[in-house]
Amino acid sequence: MSEPEDGLFGQIKDKLIAAKQKWAREGRLLTGKSGAGRLPPGQRLVRDWPVLDLGLQPLVATLDAGLTVDGLVAAPLTLDWEEFLALPQTDEVSDIHCVTAWSRYDNHWRGVRAQTLLDRVRPEPAARFVVFHSHDGYTTNVSLERFAAPDVLLAHSWEGRPLTREHGGPLRVVMPRYYFWKSAKWLKRIEFRDQDQPGFWEVRGYHNVGDPWREQRYG
Repeated sequence: MSEPEDGLFGQIKDKLIAAKQKWAREGRLLTGKSGAGRLPPGQRLVRDWPVLDLGLQPLVATLDAGLTVDGLVAAPLTLDWEEFLALPQTDEVSDIHCVTAWSRYDNHWRGVRAQTLLDRVRPEPAARFVVFHSHDGYTTNVSLERFAAPDVLLAHSWEGRPLTREHGGPLRVVMPRYYFWKSAKWLKRIEFRDQDQPGFWEVRGYHNVGDPWREQRYG
């Protein structure tokens, strides 16, 4: 469920959005460089995991969690939480790269590989794009090719413990090759489409792809 967005809470959220849009217009944090090393250009390493959101952290109980996968797929499905956990599980170690210029190495995740889900739902030939829908109304878009990468995970645990609310629990996307706004928190639905549909930040000045090594912070 989502919390109300009116009053002071809504004002705070609007200010945060406006600040991020201003960053995009000004090209803040851009270095103009590109790279192929482990740390993308313009990033700094951190040891903790900063919490970044719009001030809205939906409280999603596992009773209400689960996942719907629909759109251009041969076998759409809706899984409750226990059914999701019954899917083949895997452990993955990957880095986080946030568009606000911090990176964190060697995060240990547990969840379901995107490829496992793709094998179940079987995208139709016309499907070329994926949109993630979150419990707070957030959306973000990726190509089907990027979603199908072997390191993409639907994660429910981090460092051996269930994902906390502030970090997107109970379920979030992890796409380590892209800035972390593409790794939607509080995931509830994955939609397959034949046409691209830019998401929340993409229509507010952020890059449509978000490759950190190409420094694709803004569009």
